[in-house]
Amino acid sequence: MGLWSDMDIDDNFIITDDAGGQQTIEIPDELPLMALRDVIVFPSMVVPLFVGREASVAAVNEALRSNRLIFLTAQKDPAEETPDRDDFYHLGVAAAIIRTLQLPDGRLKILAQALIKGEILEFLQEEPYIRVRIRPIKEEEPGEITVEIEALIRNVKEQAEKLFALKGVFSPEIGAVLNNLYEPGRLADMVASNLKLKPADAQNLLAVADPVERLKVVNDLLARELEVTTVQAKIQSEAKEEMTKTQREYFLREQLNAIKRELGEIDDRTEELSELRKKVIEARMPPDAEEDALKQIGRLESMHPDASEASIIRTYLDWLIELPWSRSTNDKLDVARAQKVLDEDHYDLEKVKERIIEYIAVRKLNRSVKGPILCFVGPPGVGKTSLGRSVARALGRKFVRVSLGGVRDEAEIRGHRRTYIGALPGRIIQGIKRAGTNNPVFMMDEVDKIGTDFRGDPAAALLEVLDPEQNNTFFDHYIDLPFDLSRVLFVLTANVTDSIPSALLDRLELIRLSGYTTDEKAAIARRYLLPRQIKEHGLKKDTLDIPDTTLMKIIEEYTREAGLRELERQIAAVCRKAARRIAEGEKGPFKVTALSLSRYLGIPPYQPELAQEESQVGVATGLAWTPFGGEVLRIEATLMKGKGGLTLTGLLGEVMKESAQAALSFARSRAESLGIDPQTFENKDIHIHVPAGAIPKDGPSAGITLTTALVSALTDRPVDKDVAMTGEITLRGRVLPIGGLKEKALAALRAGISRVVIPEGNLKDLEEIPRHIRKKITFHVVKYMDEVLKIAIKQDVDKNEKKRDKT
Repeated sequence: MGLWSDMDIDDNFIITDDAGGQQTIEIPDELPLMALRDVIVFPSMVVPLFVGREASVAAVNEALRSNRLIFLTAQKDPAEETPDRDDFYHLGVAAAIIRTLQLPDGRLKILAQALIKGEILEFLQEEPYIRVRIRPIKEEEPGEITVEIEALIRNVKEQAEKLFALKGVFSPEIGAVLNNLYEPGRLADMVASNLKLKPADAQNLLAVADPVERLKVVNDLLARELEVTTVQAKIQSEAKEEMTKTQREYFLREQLNAIKRELGEIDDRTEELSELRKKVIEARMPPDAEEDALKQIGRLESMHPDASEASIIRTYLDWLIELPWSRSTNDKLDVARAQKVLDEDHYDLEKVKERIIEYIAVRKLNRSVKGPILCFVGPPGVGKTSLGRSVARALGRKFVRVSLGGVRDEAEIRGHRRTYIGALPGRIIQGIKRAGTNNPVFMMDEVDKIGTDFRGDPAAALLEVLDPEQNNTFFDHYIDLPFDLSRVLFVLTANVTDSIPSALLDRLELIRLSGYTTDEKAAIARRYLLPRQIKEHGLKKDTLDIPDTTLMKIIEEYTREAGLRELERQIAAVCRKAARRIAEGEKGPFKVTALSLSRYLGIPPYQPELAQEESQVGVATGLAWTPFGGEVLRIEATLMKGKGGLTLTGLLGEVMKESAQAALSFARSRAESLGIDPQTFENKDIHIHVPAGAIPKDGPSAGITLTTALVSALTDRPVDKDVAMTGEITLRGRVLPIGGLKEKALAALRAGISRVVIPEGNLKDLEEIPRHIRKKITFHVVKYMDEVLKIAIKQDVDKNEKKRDKT
């Protein structure tokens, strides 16, 4: 590390000579030049230099004969022995020779103090030494030290101290020099000279004229050097500690083994291997697995205990031993008990309960029957996951749940091969181990959310798991032995089936769970949600009274969902308000009425669907399905003067736009029978609009509604306000079946509509609608569009009503 002087930068410089005296000198324009190899000297630096080349010795002697000043600059190629004027950097420093020492080999050793930067203007002579004319470059320090510059100076000082301390070169003298430097330029030069920069990088830094900019560059270089040095020191320390620890443990272990052998005690290693063999036998593995396990123990016996592969084999053997190869739970095959358990945990859901009871009945008659692969499909919050737990409780089995949402790596299902560091079995084998039995109820949540990327297709890996004909020999990459999954009852959940691959979907027995009706939600809230929230919030049963009318208001005006999650959150909000009132000193009980509900939950975010006040021309009522239940859809059509154009608005999807085109084609093809003037299609523009324009809408089930609204506008006859409809239309006027009939019927009932037109193909779906709902709605089953128009469009229109419609 170079030394640094604490002199003032001025036109004159004070230096100390060999005798210890001080003298003031002035920098002349002409100086002898000494070339440096791989060394860049910065101003104010005191540096020792070895002088060996004849030209350099002559230049030093000339400086000593005159004013002891010499110009130091680096040569571009350090290997060049006789550099000419093109081989030098033109920027260097003027330095004063403080001390000299003659070495035995004829070389000189000098101690030079750099004074000021200078630039070579002209080469005056080259023999016997190089003499140059220079221009001293006086650095202008910033007049005012701003907050930013002060922060930069402090940061550089702190980082420099850390770096010098890490390198072991920090001393009180260096600390004193750093603390006394407040000029950005001098501080930058001082730190840069100790960073061991490449000559080209150091020369570029020397060329930066502005001292603050130079300090910023040094700050960046210092930060990088500090980071590298810190990592280097950490690596060296860890390597040394690990080596010392390993050697110490090895010697202690060898000494311990020698002492035990002398005393005749049993070797721990031998005892450990014997224990492993005993556990393998007790695990009652299949013959192939047991043979492989004993083979691995033999390999472990021949290895050094500290070998890296030994720990891998031990971990593998632990997995083989802990897997429940032959451990299973006894099924509780009491049908009446199972029915009671399912009814206790869930309200309604008769289809699911019936399927589980059937499985228990078959299992009671045939113990060797393979477990079905059930998939519960339904909107969020309807109880799919909790239903899996209920199934396990009804059967008396262990319950294991894994979430497949976002899984993109095939190894998550099949595991990693043991050759990889940190390898583990897949989620299937991990779940079986966690259950501790080979016949648990195994739930795979969110199977429709599985992804695919460069690491493989997890859905394809599930094909073997979820096939009763193949999963009795399931191979996990880590276990690498067949494991029987045929006794496992797999239960999957999904919100939709569109994203599930067809090959996987073919292996699943789909059980669809539709959304709950308002009455069902009220019953579930009364029986399950409200008692649970009252208990969780530390309330007593008689502290909070929520009548049925209030529950219905919460359901209709504060939630809009197919499931129950938002409803439970709203009930929890009411319980929190009551808990706060009790904590503040009020005494119950508290009764939440429909009128006081807004004080607990605020303004209702939703309003129930309202029926139209009157029948109108060109306005038809359709029914739509959403993941949150059914919705009423108003479709409007109107005519304007034009040239037969069709305009569609309301953020419609491609399928719905095509349905509108099909509706127009149907109306044009039946114009004569419908009483429509054919010239209307040439002289009028048609505009079809579906309100709630910010909400995307798509699907074919609005086909007959679009057609009804269009025909109503073309014939100038109103659509009956008490009729809602759903169905897909063809160009021939056929009405095709649709999905989600139960949810759509509930939406019509909420809107106060008592008549619903449905396709003939959906007649069988009426069985899914509860009997008490079917009694409140009249369903018109149709096969052709003509039947829809006879039901929906009023044939006899009062003149006053017609006039009112036009206005």
